[in-house]
Amino acid sequence: MSLGAGARGDSASGHSVRHAVITAAPDAFDFDIPVDRSGTGSQKWDKYAGRDVIPLWVADMDFRSPPAVIEALHHRIEHGVFGYTSAPSDLAGVIVKHLARDCEWHIDPRWIVWLPGLVTGLNLACLVAGEPGDAVVTLTPIYPPFLSAPRHAHRQCVRVPLAETNGRWIIDFEGIAAAITPRTRMLMLCNPHNPVGRVYTRDELLRVAQICARHDLLICSDEIHYGLVLDEAKRHVPLAGLSPEIAGRTVTLLAPSKTYNIPGLGMSFAVVPDTALRQRLLRAMSGFTPAVNALGFTAALAAYRDSDAWHAALLDYLRGNRDLVAGRMASMPGLSMCHVEATYLAWIDARGIGVDDPQRFFEEAGVGLSDGKEFGAPGFVRLNFGCRRALLEDALDRIGAALKRR
Repeated sequence: MSLGAGARGDSASGHSVRHAVITAAPDAFDFDIPVDRSGTGSQKWDKYAGRDVIPLWVADMDFRSPPAVIEALHHRIEHGVFGYTSAPSDLAGVIVKHLARDCEWHIDPRWIVWLPGLVTGLNLACLVAGEPGDAVVTLTPIYPPFLSAPRHAHRQCVRVPLAETNGRWIIDFEGIAAAITPRTRMLMLCNPHNPVGRVYTRDELLRVAQICARHDLLICSDEIHYGLVLDEAKRHVPLAGLSPEIAGRTVTLLAPSKTYNIPGLGMSFAVVPDTALRQRLLRAMSGFTPAVNALGFTAALAAYRDSDAWHAALLDYLRGNRDLVAGRMASMPGLSMCHVEATYLAWIDARGIGVDDPQRFFEEAGVGLSDGKEFGAPGFVRLNFGCRRALLEDALDRIGAALKRR
């Protein structure tokens, strides 16, 4: 692997910063190398410190971030001054090009609102949707902050379950329509969907958008996993890219954190095409929401601009892990999972093993998984396969052994 470095200006620091440009072939990156995360304040690993439990729960990967990101952070740190920071002058343009290339979504850089995290964006979207006592609809199972954000904003959270049909999770459009009342103000969507791993089709998204337009609802679309589409025949479709009318009612939340494994750097952004809606969001942030930090901006620029080869290699590796999990689950009585189209998360139905608390059952067997109750679906567990394959195989062996003992 070779790292080419050139000098580029960085408006965030006001000095010349070198950024690594990765020229390696995708097979030059080795995701099988163990990384010791002990002593790093890792939430994922510290949860089971001192216990023989493999942590496959919270959604961060065990892989080192792209070399370009690490190199850019080294150079930024060498400067030694970390004052109040604005976005690098070229970051918005890089994001614009990235979305146009990968999603055929052509945005105006003025639509971008920088955020310190995607969860912040979910909570802000709820704050600008109507008034206290109004309702927000979301589709379950769902990433837990979707369920808590309406409550934090004193809104009702109305849950519409996804339907599992022929081994695939699908949207219950009639259920959405039936859940809408005169006090409903927004629908919160996750696409690609965490935890079920769906990449919603253009037709599905159009039906959702038509329902929202008919009832004059805002849409908050979490698309943080759009860079983790594993099925090569599928492509992420941004909901706001369907039409100008849909874009005018949509807040799209994005971040480099999942794709490039930098969630601890606190960098996210919203794309809000409608000026009035964007101003409402900015007013809600004023005096309340902290800015993105210097290292978060630096990492985002290197991730989006200089890490394509690493990203391609990551997707290949994750496909192998996904297929390993699917193959092993097919041989484990009482467990089932639908095909994972995107993300590095497997949503596993454990209701058939006959235990009241499957998360605790597997934890006692030495594998730490996320509890489906937190996603609105008791009896399920979520497995993070964003780890080296040997560790994943060990975890799957433990799950299989626990079921045999059961």
